[in-house]
Amino acid sequence: MLRSVVFDIGETLTSDTRYWGDWARWLGVPTHTMSALVGAVLAEGRDNADAIRILRPGVDIAEEWRARQAAGRGDCLDESDLYPDVRPALSRLRVKGLWVGIAGNQNAAVSGLLRRLDLPVDAIATSAEWGISKPAPGFFERLLTWAPGEPDEIVYVGDHPANDITPARAAGLRAAHLRRGPIGLTTTAPDADWTIDSLAELVELLVGP
Repeated sequence: MLRSVVFDIGETLTSDTRYWGDWARWLGVPTHTMSALVGAVLAEGRDNADAIRILRPGVDIAEEWRARQAAGRGDCLDESDLYPDVRPALSRLRVKGLWVGIAGNQNAAVSGLLRRLDLPVDAIATSAEWGISKPAPGFFERLLTWAPGEPDEIVYVGDHPANDITPARAAGLRAAHLRRGPIGLTTTAPDADWTIDSLAELVELLVGP
């Protein structure tokens, strides 16, 4: 029996297109250059923030981010950033009686932006609010005190095997690997309970058509 489904954020519910486009404009490079660099570092198994470090060697990314915020060019998030299957999937899971949450590696501002979208979910949290980021075990330990159910009654859904699937399974949760975005499409997650190509597919697997 399943009681809760918890979703990662970037490239699970929201596209990172705007995020990297905003960084490209801030750093003064073409968006395709930034996209290519992100793809290159991901292909090497590196942190996607290394794309920024390639463009600005020695950069303090946190400081650069604060500069963006001070200039009024911080995070933006609206309906256009959601993948089309998000609202229908979240709504269907709740209609079927499951508790639905969102929890991912994001700054605290993103949680506010997500809440303003009025998504059909029971709760939203970010790593900044919890004070710990994936893939640290503490993130999933916190999740287990937040989402209703025993570990094997909670499903975590994400695109990143190393950040989402493996640590979720290590914590005893069920896990669904979403083949979406550059990481999800170029990696495999053999320890996932399910591998899916869309959230509509997830809904069918968990609660039926």
